Amino acid sequence: MKITIERADQLLACATKKRVLVVGDLMMDRFVYGTVSRVSPEAPVPVVHVTREKAMPGGACNVASNLLALGGKAAMAGVIGQDAVGAELKEQLSAAGVSLDAILENGDFPTCEKTRVVAERQQVVRVDREEYLKISGPEMARFLELVRSEVALADGVIIEDYGKGSVQQEVVDAVLAAAAEKGVPVGYDPKDDHILRMEGVSVVTPNRKEAFGSAGVAEGRPAENPLEDEALLEVGRVLDDKWKARHTLITLGPHGMLLLNRGDAAQHIPTRAREVFDVSGAGDTVIATYVLALACGATYLEAAELANFAAGVVVGKLGTATCTRGELIDYMTQHAEEL
Repeated sequence: MKITIERADQLLACATKKRVLVVGDLMMDRFVYGTVSRVSPEAPVPVVHVTREKAMPGGACNVASNLLALGGKAAMAGVIGQDAVGAELKEQLSAAGVSLDAILENGDFPTCEKTRVVAERQQVVRVDREEYLKISGPEMARFLELVRSEVALADGVIIEDYGKGSVQQEVVDAVLAAAAEKGVPVGYDPKDDHILRMEGVSVVTPNRKEAFGSAGVAEGRPAENPLEDEALLEVGRVLDDKWKARHTLITLGPHGMLLLNRGDAAQHIPTRAREVFDVSGAGDTVIATYVLALACGATYLEAAELANFAAGVVVGKLGTATCTRGELIDYMTQHAEEL
């Protein structure tokens, strides 16, 4: 069964009434754009003449931005520093309409900031300013209290792990317990070298590299047909046993997505991207669309297909991007013959 444009429109219309909590690593994404016309005389590197700059919420915040773009409501839970970057980040999120009641400020922790220098549509270099979060016992207790309060108000929860320290086992346990009590879906976007117990999670959305890394299996060359990729299918079986998620959605870039349902045969969803400019944040779009669709009553396959179309929209944009409801429906309309 494939999702129809009418069904997608119905689900997205429902999104305006749904609130999704995003728990994870908050950061600021900065982009410095320019042109290159010469090589530096000081070193064999390009000289970028800056033409413009912009800053936007990144990391787990980009998931919230995607939820808003699709018409949903978003709340954030995470830790930032008591610094200028953190203040700027909160200001941008608040202006966008994101609830910030579960954001904790830590004076000993700098807000994570990533700066990308882009010239002629190509990323020249990325500069990261970050430290791994170390949170005290009393701070963790306060944070868990805030998280539980927000889950009680949510129609869905997304755990977005960038490996910076906000997503710890205590946090995951609190989210899963509160979500089970509320009866709402939980999605998990993993970091391949961060091992967490996730039993009870609704869906996990690793990319291929993260899937192999999380399974502890060496990644080989992908098969043209994912359903014939024995290494990938074995990784799916390992992750099924490890995470015990109801569903696992592995994103495969040009090969689309592989949806694994516990006890059922794997399903391949072909890619919908026509031209790829930048994959920054595509995983954020996938999990935002997926969990929001589940909150609106979509089946897991419908949610996966909708997320696949949304990913096709954002990879055609430069930089960390989002997909609006209108863009998604328009993009599906362009692919109407495939539905």
